[in-house]
Order: sequence, then C-alpha cells, then structure tokens
Amino acid sequence: MSIFDRKVLVKIHILVAGFIFPVLFMFLLTGALYTWGVKGGYDSKNYDVVLETPLRADQQILLDVINKELATLDIAKPSGQSKIKKMADNYLLEWTGSNRNIILQPTDDPLIASMKIENTRWYRVFVQLHKAKGGYPFKVYAAVFATGLLLLLISGFIMAWQMPKYRKPVFLSASLGILSFVLMVVIS
Repeated sequence: MSIFDRKVLVKIHILVAGFIFPVLFMFLLTGALYTWGVKGGYDSKNYDVVLETPLRADQQILLDVINKELATLDIAKPSGQSKIKKMADNYLLEWTGSNRNIILQPTDDPLIASMKIENTRWYRVFVQLHKAKGGYPFKVYAAVFATGLLLLLISGFIMAWQMPKYRKPVFLSASLGILSFVLMVVIS
C-alpha cells in the first residue's frame, strides 16, 4: 500500500486535521482579530527598584536586577525572550512572554529603576503565543502545527489531483491563489 493511496491520504488528512484543529483555530482567530486591532490587554503594576549601583545597558545586569525583584515579589519570569531597546539617550530592557511582560528602565535618580509588570489577560495570552512570545514547548508545538498544516495542504492537493474531474479546478484555484497573494503583497 503506497502513501499516495487514496485511503491512506484520507486517513492522514483526517487525523492531522483533527490534531491541529485547536491550534489552527487559535491562530486563525487571533490573526484575524489582530489585523482589526483586537489585541487583548494587560493588568499592569509599576515598581520602583532600589539599586546598589546605577544601571548600565548590559542585558545580563538588567536581567539580574529583574530576577532579584521577581524573587522578592514571588512572581514567575516571563516565558519569552528579553532584549534591550535603545531610544535616543535612553534605553530599557523588555522581557516578553505569554504570561507577562516586564519593562525595566533607569529613572532620573541613578539608584532607582522603574520596573513595570504587565500580566496578560486571558485573550492576550493567545495573541502572545501567536506572536511567538511563549516558551520553548509552545514553539515546538507551533512547528509541529506548521508541519501538520503543510501535510494537510499536500495531502488535499494530491487527493484532488488524483481525480481527473478535480485537476482543472485545483490548478485554477491554486493559480488564482498565487495571483491573489502576489497582488495583495504588491498593493499593500
């Protein structure tokens, strides 16, 4: 029995579709709503952090300050990555994740830093995951999802191509899809 056998393709198509449906729905919903400005929100709180020495634009030093404060406050670290953002004469460290964002920046007083903790609300968690702000396990899951989606497209295309009455409509549909994509990229 070949992998291109129709029964095998249908089985693969159905099983993969069932498995990836939840994450596909999340990506579709958050992507569609994000394009219209629906991004979810945060519950934010600002903290003054007393420093022993003035801050420097060194990522590890800034992360050490944040980690010490988070331990004191008994708050979990964000699941994503951190980066330093430079703006004119100033800078800040932004550490984002699906569960929370943390922003640390110097103040006018060199021995006090400002730390803002933004806890994501329920919908924003999904938006953050969509934007690859989750931890490593979700990134692996998203890669599995992308592979599954590719398998769906390939198996669906092969099944349609195997039936002579669907070859022309599939070819026309694929051609129209490619042209529409190129047109939207050009006019946007």
